[in-house]
Amino acid sequence: MTEEVLSFDIMEIMEMLPHRYPFLLVDRITECVPGKYCKGYKNLSMNEGFFQGHFPNNPIMPGVLQLEAMAQCAAPILLKLPEFNGKLALYAGVDAARFKSIVRPGDKFEMEVELQKVKGPICKAHGIGRVDGKVVVEADMTFAIK
Repeated sequence: MTEEVLSFDIMEIMEMLPHRYPFLLVDRITECVPGKYCKGYKNLSMNEGFFQGHFPNNPIMPGVLQLEAMAQCAAPILLKLPEFNGKLALYAGVDAARFKSIVRPGDKFEMEVELQKVKGPICKAHGIGRVDGKVVVEADMTFAIK
């Protein structure tokens, strides 16, 4: 039996997540198998509010927002499972975060998140962020489903 691979455009993402500008940090989910993994991306332009104040003469995407973007990319892995449908996935922790390169305006920040463990309402996942195929961030994330 083959797994159904889902994808979500920005309108579908906004139905799933309560986030809105400037905190909606995923533009599209290109692949998602609920309970397994998700792939998505955020196109970054100089118009992002955080670039105005985060080193304005040398703008970079803050690491904490890279982690938040990966968490938002992870949401459909959990929220499309029948037991979590209609609930919120809240960040509960980040471990082993490593920032390996700078993310700048004009970059396409590609994310891949794999679900590792579900124990009741607590879920663990591993996320990787890339720009031009190069890993720029990696982290283990914990979510609480409410």
